[in-house]
Amino acid sequence: MNIAQVIILLSFLAAEVSAEPPKVVKTVPENGAQDVDANLRQIRIVFDQDMDQSGYSICGGGQNYPEVVGKPRWINKRTIVMRVRLAEGHKYQMSINCRDYKGFKSTKGEAVVPYPIEFRTGAGKARAEDEKLKAMDNLEAVEELRRAIDEDYSYRDLRKVDWEGLFDKYGPAMKNAKTTYEFAKAAAELLDSAEDAHIWVKIGEESVGGFKRNVTGNYNLKVLEKTIPGWQRRSAVVFTGKFNDGIGYILIGSWSNEHTKALEEVYKAIEEFAGAPGLIIDVRSNGGGSEPLAQEFAGCFIDEPEVYARHMYRAVGEPGGFTRPNNRVLEPSEGRPKYRGKIAVLTGPVNMSSCEAFLLMMKKVPGCKLIGEKSYGSSGNPKPVELGNGVTVYLPSWKAMRPDGTCFEGEGIAPDILVKTTEQELKSRDAVLKAAMQWLRGSK
Repeated sequence: MNIAQVIILLSFLAAEVSAEPPKVVKTVPENGAQDVDANLRQIRIVFDQDMDQSGYSICGGGQNYPEVVGKPRWINKRTIVMRVRLAEGHKYQMSINCRDYKGFKSTKGEAVVPYPIEFRTGAGKARAEDEKLKAMDNLEAVEELRRAIDEDYSYRDLRKVDWEGLFDKYGPAMKNAKTTYEFAKAAAELLDSAEDAHIWVKIGEESVGGFKRNVTGNYNLKVLEKTIPGWQRRSAVVFTGKFNDGIGYILIGSWSNEHTKALEEVYKAIEEFAGAPGLIIDVRSNGGGSEPLAQEFAGCFIDEPEVYARHMYRAVGEPGGFTRPNNRVLEPSEGRPKYRGKIAVLTGPVNMSSCEAFLLMMKKVPGCKLIGEKSYGSSGNPKPVELGNGVTVYLPSWKAMRPDGTCFEGEGIAPDILVKTTEQELKSRDAVLKAAMQWLRGSK
């Protein structure tokens, strides 16, 4: 090594030794600021060095921590913004890094020196540039929607949607929206192209737009009422009947939490049909609801735990973009009545979401057959994404799978015995019910 190389090496080592950890050089609002505009929509933090954008730590909590909208976002190598909603006349506190959390680091891996931020809001001030701020909010909301689709939406690539083309088409309408509703309407039209029944757009509790699936049920309640002996409405979502040879019939119209009390009637019916030679469970009108409610009912028909489905969550940082698969297990329902005879579950295209999970559960029940048509094929466990301008988008977070790991989104759950029907036939007879009775009675 010659003298010049030694000098260069020593200079490099000296620079490394003297390198300072990154520091916060500017925040908006500033630490100690008073009478901050309560309409401020984002907190901005600027560092003195290029930062590692894979992590951050904004410490704090409780009533003095701002209400955060979405995820903090890096807008350049040294600046991160956190979208917030602030209240008037309120004191706020947080810290950029702290003793226990040091997620903010430079590209060299050095942690940022902890920097406290404390400020107090005044009243919301009307600004001449409100329209400009609205446009900025919309622009950031469009980018958050784009990020959420890319990183959070579990079925982003399933239906081969041209997302870039859709943002080119609807982006201008969202960016130029004068009201929250206008933005939400354009966002809903963009998302409708995915034809996903588990995508919703909301302003508060109000739903805006949304994909409407076009399905025709393979049942007719009026025909069932005339066909099934002892037809009885037990509650808002439970109907029962009993055939002359003792075969029991239970119709369950929903698994919604709103009907938790109404669903208690199904357990009374199971007790009544305990000695029946066969049981029909009709869910053809059921579009889903609460999976735990479906699990509790299905657990009446098994003696041992059974893996009935799998799912994996969208996770950009994981290999393949998803977490490892998780098993969903059906457990015997303790304290509930049991039935161990032959069971026919009547299925159809209305079935989706948690009702499809129910069909998968019943596939694990000994002596049970699914009879009818395949289900719709939609299960997403949607999670909310706040866009920061008053609009919230719900996107499916998981990929729903059969126990063998195959995805049934867009495919549905196939019956064991396929029975096709037509609208004309359903006006006078029920071929699915007839096929179920034939199978339960041991004839084809």
